[in-house]
Amino acid sequence: MSDPRFFCDVPLAPGARIALPDALAHHALRVLRLRAGEAIVLFDGKGGEYPAVLETEGKTGYAQLGPFNPREAEPAGRITLVQGLPSGDKMDWVIEKAVELGAVRVVPVAAQRSVLQLTGPRLEKRVAHWQRIAQSASEQCGRNRLMNVDAPQTLAQWLEQPAEGLRLLCHPDADDDLAGALAALRNQDGTPALTLLVGPEGGWSDKELDQARAAGVQSVRFGPRVLRTETAGLALIAAAAALLGW
Repeated sequence: MSDPRFFCDVPLAPGARIALPDALAHHALRVLRLRAGEAIVLFDGKGGEYPAVLETEGKTGYAQLGPFNPREAEPAGRITLVQGLPSGDKMDWVIEKAVELGAVRVVPVAAQRSVLQLTGPRLEKRVAHWQRIAQSASEQCGRNRLMNVDAPQTLAQWLEQPAEGLRLLCHPDADDDLAGALAALRNQDGTPALTLLVGPEGGWSDKELDQARAAGVQSVRFGPRVLRTETAGLALIAAAAALLGW
């Protein structure tokens, strides 16, 4: 069984003894019931990890860090998922599984057909909640870099940002299929980038489809069945990673 892993948002250095943040210490000592002397692993989300030994003084938890381990678990390319906001808590599932599948960024889009609309304090709380899910998923799956979760925005706002790599929008009536569209990324030098766009329940509106086409986003179909919004993006990530050998 592998040692428990924890994201630790404090400066880490080989040989250092650090006080664990309260939330991390509570999880390790009270929830997981780890004891002093047990082996753990800490990472700061910037790459690599530190084996460590858990120590306690009263109710305070400490970690004695060992040498830096540059181990990584990232795919060969950068995958971004632009996800139309689904209803309920489906976004929690999408973010958790996107981390496990190797995505580097999820962009929630408040699409015209999105049922869920977030503003003000509610939006801030939800984004913080999604970031905690990404952190927890990284601890579980062995990634040492945190996936970015953006604040919700409209599709038009996202399209105004500088384009990176190949951008594919999932649409059941598209002429091109996924495998054919991905040919543009094969044998690229450096770190290729792929962005996948998936609409909410009900799909993208005609206006949003026109905006995407005008910005150079390519539409692709993905098999003969229509997938739910919380399934489509994850299936696309997995299929694209497999087809590209990532």
